[in-house]
Amino acid sequence: MEWLESLMPNVVIYWHEFMQSCSATAQMFLIGGSISLIIGFFFGVLLIITRAGGISENRSVYGFVNFFINIFRSVPFIILLIFLIPFTRMVMGTAIGVKGAIIPLCFGCVPFFTRQVETALSTVDPGKVEAARAMGSGTAGIVFRVYLHEAVPDLIRVITITAISLIGLTTMAGAVGAGGIGSFAINYGQNLHHQDIVNVCVLLLLILVSLMQTTGSTLARKTTNRSLFRKRNGKE
Repeated sequence: MEWLESLMPNVVIYWHEFMQSCSATAQMFLIGGSISLIIGFFFGVLLIITRAGGISENRSVYGFVNFFINIFRSVPFIILLIFLIPFTRMVMGTAIGVKGAIIPLCFGCVPFFTRQVETALSTVDPGKVEAARAMGSGTAGIVFRVYLHEAVPDLIRVITITAISLIGLTTMAGAVGAGGIGSFAINYGQNLHHQDIVNVCVLLLLILVSLMQTTGSTLARKTTNRSLFRKRNGKE
């Protein structure tokens, strides 16, 4: 403890608040990330199958979804936070804290993740899609057995990129009262001129991002190698 106090004295003093901020960031990341993962996957798949030449081509649906995705992607997240305050307060009952951050995080993350999923699925060989259609597979079968199955390495990569981006969004959300590590760094570090608090927050975020990137890259590499092995042995 003496060593910690000499290295980061103000973090030790505000240790309880620091742990609360870490908990808030974890909640925002897990809840907002889970919701964004589900919705982003749905819209990403929807864009792929309803686009021109898709397995369920529907220009009206594609145009509608594409329009709103482009709108929310074009708005900077900090502006989106402020813009959504009335809607967030109406839905969640508050616009501050973890509850108040969930909806803005979803609006900021879903469009980005949707585009990432669309890009990943668009790399699937069209020949395999056509082969599945010729064998009588329906839309759901093609989505799960061809698109999602073939794009596993790319999907892992885009999930990793989105998770890292979401960490940044949770930090920005802290600047407007959502809590978390960003709020702790601003309120107790910058505003009170405690540089050790800022340094610890930066180091913690650096470790989190590095772990996510390493884990995602390892999983993507393993699934890519496994897919190549199956292809070489004629099992696909």
